[in-house]
Amino acid sequence: MDPAVIVIRYLAYQLRARLAAVRSGELDRGALSLEWVAIAIVLVAAALALATFLTGKLGALEKLIKT
Repeated sequence: MDPAVIVIRYLAYQLRARLAAVRSGELDRGALSLEWVAIAIVLVAAALALATFLTGKLGALEKLIKT
């Protein structure tokens, strides 16, 4: 299975758990955790964007090396 899919599923699960905590009245636990989940989502998105960018650049470099 693709690691990106595993990370996204894990983050979605954690987000649902934190939202459930907020809805049940545990505001302190949920609010702090939601901040960390948001930060993790931003970091994962940045890592995926960087990986996509570098994959394209490496493909271009491979073509230069082969010719």
